[in-house]
Amino acid sequence: MGARLSEESVVSQKILLRDNEEARAIFGPQDAYIRMLDQAFACTLINRGNELSVQGTPMVVEQVVELIGVFKQLIRKGHPLSERDVLYALELQKKGDLAHLLDLFQEDLAQSFKGKVIRVKTIGQRAYVEAIRKHDIVFGVGPAGTGKTYLAVVLAYLALKNGLVKRIVLTRPAVEAGENLGFLPGDLQEKVDPYLRPLYDALHDVMGPEQLARSMERGLVEVAPLAYMRGRTLEDAFVILDEAQNTTPEQMKMFLTRLGFGSKMVITGDITQVDLPRGKRSGLREALRILSDIDGIAFVVLEESDVIRHQLVQKIIHAYAKDEVERG
Repeated sequence: MGARLSEESVVSQKILLRDNEEARAIFGPQDAYIRMLDQAFACTLINRGNELSVQGTPMVVEQVVELIGVFKQLIRKGHPLSERDVLYALELQKKGDLAHLLDLFQEDLAQSFKGKVIRVKTIGQRAYVEAIRKHDIVFGVGPAGTGKTYLAVVLAYLALKNGLVKRIVLTRPAVEAGENLGFLPGDLQEKVDPYLRPLYDALHDVMGPEQLARSMERGLVEVAPLAYMRGRTLEDAFVILDEAQNTTPEQMKMFLTRLGFGSKMVITGDITQVDLPRGKRSGLREALRILSDIDGIAFVVLEESDVIRHQLVQKIIHAYAKDEVERG
């Protein structure tokens, strides 16, 4: 495998792993992770048993050895590698931040209902979580797949579980075109549910269906369209506004002024996916402009590198962003 190299520039280094099990964890299923490194670097990688031979320029060999060293540390601390981890490690190395990858595995946020460990997976996500912990109002802006809503729901659940708030309120614009629900079939709940489903899904994952149902019956968790927030003051609550790019400036102002004592608000959205009718201004864009100088409000921008879905999602986001720039 690997690109051809001039003999003058080639050096070779062998990396000995602890055993075949550790080698399989680092090489990946069917050597998938080794192929990813092979594609990323102009080098030749040969793996046999628990040994990896790296041939390339001194700089490239050093970079590959550094990566394998970090992977070994993760695995030996009980953190299995994923395709996402390898891709993100490659990105961090380009920025000179590879050492920070280990920091991301230092803290477990919570466990899902099924026992899966939940932790931040990117530096951007870590900054987002820290901002939510430290500020009463946080704007989390970024493309799909960056974990904006999911992490906010996890932190809301932890705040409720630890007695920091008395309830969770999750909301989003009910429909893209100004919450006009009347034309949809069914009763109000049936009309609203499809637009709130992503919020339910995140809660289901963290709390499980039975605990979520009990919490909603007791009023500890409320999931409602944004229109239901008007005229209320939300105290001792963790409030999340999702898909905030589809609010109008008036709706955003209405929502933000619901903040009561002992409460925390997280506003998430993607300003590249505004679904409002042409000519309508996005409340999220306006809020980012108007509120940027207010102390106590945090703004966290998540980027393509923070996308934690399939790697093709990241490529799709990049392709659309590039096309938008080229078309002006």
